Amino acid sequence: MKLFDVYPLYDVEPINAYDAIVVDKNGTEYLDMYGGHAVISIGHSHPHYVKKIKEQIEKIGFYSNAVQNSLQTKLAKKLGALSGYDDYQLFLCNSGAEANENALKLASFYTGKSRVIAFHNGFHGRTSAAVAATDNPRINSPLNTQQNVTFLPLNQIELVRTELEKGDVCAVIIEPIQGVGGLDEGTTAFFTTLETLCHEFGAVLIVDEVQSGYGRSGNFFAHQYHEITPDIISIAKGMGNGFPIGGILIAPHIKPDYGMLGTTFGGNHLACVAALSVLEVIETENLIDNARLTGAYFESKVHDLPGVERVKGKGLMLGLEFDFEVSELRKRLIYEEHIFTGGAMNKKLLRILPPLTIGKKEIDQFIKALQSVLVEKPMI
Repeated sequence: MKLFDVYPLYDVEPINAYDAIVVDKNGTEYLDMYGGHAVISIGHSHPHYVKKIKEQIEKIGFYSNAVQNSLQTKLAKKLGALSGYDDYQLFLCNSGAEANENALKLASFYTGKSRVIAFHNGFHGRTSAAVAATDNPRINSPLNTQQNVTFLPLNQIELVRTELEKGDVCAVIIEPIQGVGGLDEGTTAFFTTLETLCHEFGAVLIVDEVQSGYGRSGNFFAHQYHEITPDIISIAKGMGNGFPIGGILIAPHIKPDYGMLGTTFGGNHLACVAALSVLEVIETENLIDNARLTGAYFESKVHDLPGVERVKGKGLMLGLEFDFEVSELRKRLIYEEHIFTGGAMNKKLLRILPPLTIGKKEIDQFIKALQSVLVEKPMI
């Protein structure tokens, strides 16, 4: 049997990793400035993370959600305390797409409505409702496009008002910092008015923190820069440092009912221990502060690089927008300088999403590598 060929692959096979270093099958070390799509939050193979997972697998790795699992309660309490959402409710699942799928479903249950407002260049996942709210026709099948989604530009609040006034919108879903779309953001004025309008017209405000959450922006959640309080917050990626886990934080005014949401694997014992260990490391090693400070250092170093037109993002969720398309630059960084970076729908954007543990040494290494490629061997 062959693999279903849906990914263009670089000719690199990692077999080992530690902190911000990935080692391939030939023993070559790579600096990880991408974190596997922002998944690696506390560094590869963090000792505390490895220890906790080993201890748990020797006890019990999985049982169904038909029985008590105190690890889920412990995770909810820890997450509430660190994020500032103590009074919210937590539903656990397995991925960011599944988190957004459940967020949209819950909003529709709560409001009795079905239309969704999403935004240009937004990305929310590849499952049915989540992909329908994703602004990319290439990954939407005819089955998905049956969903009732209206796409609007960022920062044009009157267009949002016009749609909400129609009275059929169950949810507005938005990333505080767009990931795949290319690091664009709404302004604080846009977000605060958006929150007000959602309350006024009875729509659920869903903030997708799948990529921007868990300290990556320099706050626990990126929407906290705008001092808004969403009805539902979706989380995943950095939540488990590579172990599949996702979830939604749900405001107390949205009440649960048996059977409205469910999952087989979500919130299993191993996933909860992985997520708890991530929160423990984020807290004890002050990784949110490190993301903010290291991100500021990065920004101070890159403005003068050849071809850089703009630095986008916050903390360690960053993008370098060049005056040329970056696909060849990414290849040269991998094969010549042994550094992983990311791309975006914006073909001129280099995405930087390293582990939150990196410091000035790794930033300096990355800058030196960029200078080597851009200056000594300039892009054509």
